[in-house]
Amino acid sequence: MWRLDGRTVLVTGASGGIGGALVRQLVSAGASVIASGRSIEALDALAAQTGCRTLPFDLTSEDSVRDALGGLDLWGVVNCGGFGGEIATPMDTDIAVFDKVISINARGALLVTKYAAQSMIRLNKGGSIVNVSSQASLAALSGHISYGSSKAALDNITRVSALELGTYGIRVNSVNPTVVMTEMSAFYWGRPEIGEPFLQQMPLRRWATEDEIAAPIVFLLGDGASMITGVCLPIDGGFTCC
Repeated sequence: MWRLDGRTVLVTGASGGIGGALVRQLVSAGASVIASGRSIEALDALAAQTGCRTLPFDLTSEDSVRDALGGLDLWGVVNCGGFGGEIATPMDTDIAVFDKVISINARGALLVTKYAAQSMIRLNKGGSIVNVSSQASLAALSGHISYGSSKAALDNITRVSALELGTYGIRVNSVNPTVVMTEMSAFYWGRPEIGEPFLQQMPLRRWATEDEIAAPIVFLLGDGASMITGVCLPIDGGFTCC
């Protein structure tokens, strides 16, 4: 039920920790993976390790996304590309940073969905899109006005896309992870005064691993999830249930 043999899946943000883990799991599941991301060096290393194809493009540019995806035959997409922005309150946020976070996390994912869906509809074989959102869209987290807002927008993009694309047999879901101690998150969550009280509110009381985020995404892409669409799935150790 988890196999993806013969299916081409695009992963954005593949040069990051979660994206890299996802590419490795997808290749193991038999998918033909196209990896995109900001770091060409990291993508080349991932390709050497897994045999995936690489396709760098700029998530903030519609022309770049259109040109990159226009000739692809895609069955699946994972919008994993993201930007953390700043830790700020609504009172002191830098609106330029807010705009950049929205541009990458929400607008960029919508652009990829727009042009990937055209490929899927043309091929008429259905498909699956998974957006990597965050627990920050489901609960108010201090300092996360930009990031949380972008991920809340992404969750709504997920729901509306599921509604619009379902008639073509294309499923669209989000996953909403808790903190993975990646380089992007460690600068904030790695502080004892921040991380320790947070973990005390989580039933499992530990950080997620990259593979623990990747595995449910692989499931949502596959036929085992063939009746699941429009869902925002927390992968958060129980944090948002409390």
